[in-house]
This record gives sequence, structure tokens and C-alpha cells, in this order.
Amino acid sequence: MYNPKGNSKEKTVQSLQFVEVEPPSHLRGFVHRFLELKTNDTLSDDYRFHALPDACTYIVFDQLDSKIAGVTKLRASSEELNLGKAFHYINIRFLPGVWQGGREPVDYGMVDNPYSGDLPLIEINHSLSSRDFAAKQSVLAEFVESLIDSNLVVANLVTEKIFLHLDEIYSVSDMAAAADLSPRQLQRTLKRTTGFAPHDFLKVLRLQQALNGDPSLSYADQSHFIHSFRKATGYTPGRFSRKFDV
Repeated sequence: MYNPKGNSKEKTVQSLQFVEVEPPSHLRGFVHRFLELKTNDTLSDDYRFHALPDACTYIVFDQLDSKIAGVTKLRASSEELNLGKAFHYINIRFLPGVWQGGREPVDYGMVDNPYSGDLPLIEINHSLSSRDFAAKQSVLAEFVESLIDSNLVVANLVTEKIFLHLDEIYSVSDMAAAADLSPRQLQRTLKRTTGFAPHDFLKVLRLQQALNGDPSLSYADQSHFIHSFRKATGYTPGRFSRKFDV
């Protein structure tokens, strides 16, 4: 199955806590992980967080300012986000394609403006701020259940089929065959449910397979892998592994 690695923490920064946990079993077809990222002390310099493309949609809660929350995702290339010297975020990372587009605005990158949408994100952010991370998870799970009940989050059978056949997918045609769709149907479905065209979705899957340990599953040769990795992340694989802890 698809196991995205969406975050890469600088190895040299010690006063930083990053935790990710699996959701309850009944939510694992919708949510990949619940995450907490926070500073333990004020940092001497602004922290630049390297966010990797993972095709997932996130709900982000800023625990230092309860008015800051939102729904966000990345493009097909990574982004370096300046989080400042002190921060505390709680995130829900949804699996690709389960968030229903068009019913709630989705931004790119991190959220830095007060939330003004229809979801009760500010109320939930208030509730989260008074709990430790273990207790926060039950609040997050209840919220996801409400999103499922309202059909704002639904299982995506197309991406599920693609993830089940990841090791056999080397092209967009392979992806369409795995999903039992024509290339045109795949184009419409992926664009609507993930925001990615099939070609970009495939680039994200290849990068994620490489980060999970075996670039040979995704790239024709080493030079192709290095070129594609640098284009997606801005780093060669060697420089990336020396700088970041994935």
C-alpha cells in the first residue's frame, strides 16, 4: 500500500518534536497519519521545513493561534516552508483522493491566515490546545468520523486500486490498467479527486517509492532517479539524506 513520507526534518535541529501515529483501524482507509510538529524551545534561527510531495490533503491546526487552521496540500514538487522560531502544529494527513474537492477550499502550502470556511476548525483547535497529543487523537478521530458522515471524506476506489498495484506501475497506461479505467477516465477522475493529472500523480508515487527504499521500482536507471529526485526536491539524493531525517 501507499505509505507516504511527507515530511523531512533537518538533522541538525535538536529542539524539535515530530510525532506521527496511525489513526484507529476503522479510519485507515481515509487517514494516513495524525501528526504533531512543535518546538520544545525557541530556536535561534527560523526553521525551514522541507515538505515533500505526497498527494495527500491535510487539515492543519496552529496550536499557538487557534484562529489559524485550514485544508491544504502540496503541488508535485516539494516546498520549503518557513515556520519561524517557535511553532506547534497538529495535522490530519488524509490519503490521496479521499477529500471531496469543491466543497471546501484547499490551499497549497501551510495555512497562515485565520480560517473563514464552514468547517468547525476553530472550535476543534480550541479543544485540541488543552490536551496532550494522546488525548488530541480522539478529538481528531471524532472529527474525521463527522467528515465521513457528511460525505466530505469518502473512500476512493480508484486510488486504492492504484496503491494495491504500485510495484507493477511504470507508466500512466499501467496506472489506468490497474484502476480499470481508460486513460481519459483516469485523467478526469484523478484531477477531480486528487488535484493531480495522471503524469504528476505518477511522479509523486515514484518519488515516494524511492523514499521508501527502492528507487529501482520507479526509475529506469540511477541517473534518471537522481535527475527526477533533484527536480522534485531541489536536492540530489545524497545531499538530501545528509541534510534531512526522513
